Amino acid sequence: MSDKELKALISLLDDPDNAVFDEIKQKIISFGDRVIPFLEDAWETSFDVLRQERIENIIHYLQFETVKKELSEWEKSSEHDLINGAVIVAKYQYPDINKESISSVINHLKQDVWLELSEDLTALEQVNVLNRVFFDLHGFHGNKRNINSPKNSFINNVIESKSGNPITLGIIYISICKQLNIPIYGVNVPAHFVLAYAEQPNDILFYINLFNRGTVFSKYDIDNFLAQLKLSPKASYYIPCSNLIIIKRLLQHLMYTFDNLGYVEKKEEIASLFSILEKP
Repeated sequence: MSDKELKALISLLDDPDNAVFDEIKQKIISFGDRVIPFLEDAWETSFDVLRQERIENIIHYLQFETVKKELSEWEKSSEHDLINGAVIVAKYQYPDINKESISSVINHLKQDVWLELSEDLTALEQVNVLNRVFFDLHGFHGNKRNINSPKNSFINNVIESKSGNPITLGIIYISICKQLNIPIYGVNVPAHFVLAYAEQPNDILFYINLFNRGTVFSKYDIDNFLAQLKLSPKASYYIPCSNLIIIKRLLQHLMYTFDNLGYVEKKEEIASLFSILEKP
């Protein structure tokens, strides 16, 4: 179909007959993402509320289908790159997210940490350098005033505001460590997400609480935390988890925040993204 014919088809979206509209909608959707710029142009030049609403819904449908496809491809990949996963999640709310700008900030963080590292530093000294660069030099911090804001779960917002929740802060911190070959990983503690310095999966030197400016703590603190929650200890609460689990944890928290705000439709859409990662 030519551009002219596509524009003509879009112009019919204000048809009052729902059966006709559904047929036009399905035809437009069949062309995929390439129709989005045409739909956006049509929205900007339209003064019909119904037509604008229908265009918005079609655009959201197409963009959401793209997110689902990209998340499915990420789930099937062998690497499960954390930043890529977080960017795909953020595309749900910000379809035009600029991954290059996010990578640029992380590379800058990595460079600043690298300049202060040396081979003779202990594990604790390495973390002190990371914390100084991450929290003091670049100003990242936990959003304690509004921890359950959905914005805390979208990595582009966290990069821009330098304020996030334990999961998104952890994704950035872990990504820096990966580039510098520092063995720091996520740990899937219930009701909290922390990091571990682990030279081997079952050899944890200490844990790190990013929501408290990188405070270092021990296994006994996790024991006490679980006791407060009245939960029995499990091995998975103490050892490094996979990147897949981290992104699932990010989606779970996003579901909770949308539910808490009463955004039922958004919660259900995030739940459908979560189900993609739940495939056996």
